[in-house]
Amino acid sequence: MIISKQKPLSEILSALEGSARVFLIGCAKCATVCKAGGEEEIWQMQEALTAAGKEITGSIVIDEACHMLRSGRDLRSKKEMVEEADALLVLACGAGVQSVSSGTPKKTVAGLDTLFLGNIRRFGQFEQKCSLCGECILTETGGICPVTVCPKGLLNGPCGGMDNGHCETDPEAECVWYQIHERLQSRGAVEKLRRTVPPKDFSRMLKPGKLKIEK
Repeated sequence: MIISKQKPLSEILSALEGSARVFLIGCAKCATVCKAGGEEEIWQMQEALTAAGKEITGSIVIDEACHMLRSGRDLRSKKEMVEEADALLVLACGAGVQSVSSGTPKKTVAGLDTLFLGNIRRFGQFEQKCSLCGECILTETGGICPVTVCPKGLLNGPCGGMDNGHCETDPEAECVWYQIHERLQSRGAVEKLRRTVPPKDFSRMLKPGKLKIEK
């Protein structure tokens, strides 16, 4: 899921300067789980903006704000409220903000900072496990991504800075290549480490990414 956090209220108010009437948009997926842009956060933002002298024309929590067609459809269902607003404040990831912005001439303000693609350890605890590199090597590394988890992104490790299985950048953190070795050894697949992983094909990370699934 996409991990995000709400921008400081002062930054949001600065971005809304000159906009007296605001329509609020949240996301029912990632932003809701992150406690950054769900129903509760929309209500809290409405209270905060009202206290700051803004008029809230309405609000909506889109099921998937990053879905461009769905965002457009859901905003049309609130057409009058949207048209009354001077600006739309979107509490969703960057993809969600762009979905909304592409379908309206209204000023669109991002209320969240998008941080990373993350795993949920438990409620309220998120960890980055994938860098979206476009060339996955998890099969060879026991399901642990060194590109992301290793601070140096080493494809062949460990480096000379490892000390007793711990990373030189954080003595309390286990070296990811130590973790990979232990996992592969437990699975009887440590021979995978004898293969040298070639340099990554960084052309797969060229932006913007696109994928069209042929029917």
